[in-house]
Amino acid sequence: MARYKLVIEYDGGPFVGWQRQDNGPSVQAALEEAAQKLCGTPTRIFGAGRTDTGVHATGQVAHVDFAREWPADTVRDAINAHLRPAPVAVLSAERVSAAFDARHSAVRRHYRYLIVNRRPPLALERHAWQVPAPLDAAAMQAGAGHLVGRHDFTTFRAAQCQAKSPVRTLDALTVSRSGERIEVEARARSFLHNQVRSMVGTLVEVGLGRWSPGDVGEALAARRRDACGPVAPAAGLFLERVDYE
Repeated sequence: MARYKLVIEYDGGPFVGWQRQDNGPSVQAALEEAAQKLCGTPTRIFGAGRTDTGVHATGQVAHVDFAREWPADTVRDAINAHLRPAPVAVLSAERVSAAFDARHSAVRRHYRYLIVNRRPPLALERHAWQVPAPLDAAAMQAGAGHLVGRHDFTTFRAAQCQAKSPVRTLDALTVSRSGERIEVEARARSFLHNQVRSMVGTLVEVGLGRWSPGDVGEALAARRRDACGPVAPAAGLFLERVDYE
């Protein structure tokens, strides 16, 4: 048995999410079908992060086992050939030991959320949340500071989240502005369902002046889902990178 680590990029728009589901096409299913065409037998692919409907990735990681060994570049190129025309690409393939697990071996996940803060419509930038009203990025950063650290994130997780505990350690949450583009970067070992989008939506309320930075801390302390601000749209969220030891 030969195990390969795959680094994957995809446009989440056409998919119901990473995970294979009965209600529509998934990224996992597209990859598994392509891998099956390479090896000739049903194949399972396991991802590091189960991105939601419409969420993108520039650095998703997965692992796959094949009964025989191929050169890593052959695995990458063959899967990509069978993926067309789906908006999914294997950026790299690497032979790894059987001990490697894309999900359980991960020590950190990096997400990035893109906001375009302008009034004119977006002609080219589809993968972003357009916010027409002016946003105060410095105030958003002040609000983000209340969320960094180990907390009960009940306020910022989806009601249908299946995680056993709402406690997570958020290593970093930064807000930066370059012209009309505002990027929110989040880093943690793991995230709850909808956590990043819930935090971003709340920080936008701060940027618009509807919330103060301190209100974010109060929402966190409330540990109630109805204390959260609006959930940001999926279109602006990217799984950017997954770190391993």
